[in-house]
Amino acid sequence: MTYKHASDLLYLIRCAVNGQKPSCDRIARMDLEQVYREAERHFLTAAAAYALEMADVKKDQFSRAKASAIRKSILLDVDLKTITQKMEAENIWFMPLKGAVIKDLYPFFGMRQMADLDILFDETRTADVKRIMEDSGFRTEYFGGGPHDVYYKDPVSNFEMHRTLFAKGSQFYEYFRDVRKRLLPVSKCKYAFAAEDFYIYMICHEYKHYSGSGTGLRSLLDTYICLKKSELDMSYIEEEVKKLGIDVYERENRSLAHHLFSGRGLTSGDKRMLRYILSSGTYGTMTHFVRNRVKENGGSKIRYMTKRFFVPFRKSDPEYSNFESQYSQFYKHRVLLPALLVFRAGRAVYNGRIVKELNVLRNV
Repeated sequence: MTYKHASDLLYLIRCAVNGQKPSCDRIARMDLEQVYREAERHFLTAAAAYALEMADVKKDQFSRAKASAIRKSILLDVDLKTITQKMEAENIWFMPLKGAVIKDLYPFFGMRQMADLDILFDETRTADVKRIMEDSGFRTEYFGGGPHDVYYKDPVSNFEMHRTLFAKGSQFYEYFRDVRKRLLPVSKCKYAFAAEDFYIYMICHEYKHYSGSGTGLRSLLDTYICLKKSELDMSYIEEEVKKLGIDVYERENRSLAHHLFSGRGLTSGDKRMLRYILSSGTYGTMTHFVRNRVKENGGSKIRYMTKRFFVPFRKSDPEYSNFESQYSQFYKHRVLLPALLVFRAGRAVYNGRIVKELNVLRNV
């Protein structure tokens, strides 16, 4: 990644979301192969393709990415309709989340690329939802641990069915615990956030990734699109994000999104945040994960590694609820908890994560 390629990508995205025809002269000076690679890192190839088409520039790899994004969006929409109709028939309340909502705010269909589709539902009906998903041709990829279950259907439909919006132990869990009280009815069983509450949830979700391994330009673009398309009560939002402890992040993220995609000059704070986001890519990096966790532990690498291998045995431990949710079978049979230490270490060795993490830790 170089700043020039990232700058070229940002120019194309800015044109696409604001309906402005890009300069053909500027496009001619771009290394579109490198711009494509940068767009892939941030899951923005379809958006870049729309910008190029505005300038009558056709590049096969961008056109293929756009066609693939449109196809996936169509298939996800079809499966979403099938699943939610069955949930309605069985009186299971639900609410589409994140990209399933944001994608419809973008100016062109398929412009907001989707990795998966998320739905919040009545957690007391988990077994019924599992049956509905499997009867609809999905296979269960992950079930019973953490805040959501994962289902997949060929060729591209990946669904995350959320019992809760955030895991126990998350700084946002209690705020969203009784989330249905905040929801507005859309139909008999379908619910939605008010625009302000959706924005707050989206920012919380983005911050979870930003403060973890990092998050990329697509999340920043989602912020801009929400701000551009919705008349939001910012005084309410600022009050709520302050309660959640992310008021500084929300303010800085909003500033960068607005300045970057409206074409205004960036502040020094904007530039600092943008460098972090550009280096993160869509799903973050191991380097960011380790650096952020070491920082949380007062800069102590030893304390960081101790916590990484730590398994909470007492309910009074701050991380207990998070572990209980993630490793539910071990906590259902507490006699197995000592084996969780071995299981986690063995898994880290098997997938090679521990070697990568230690290599990063040495250079932090």
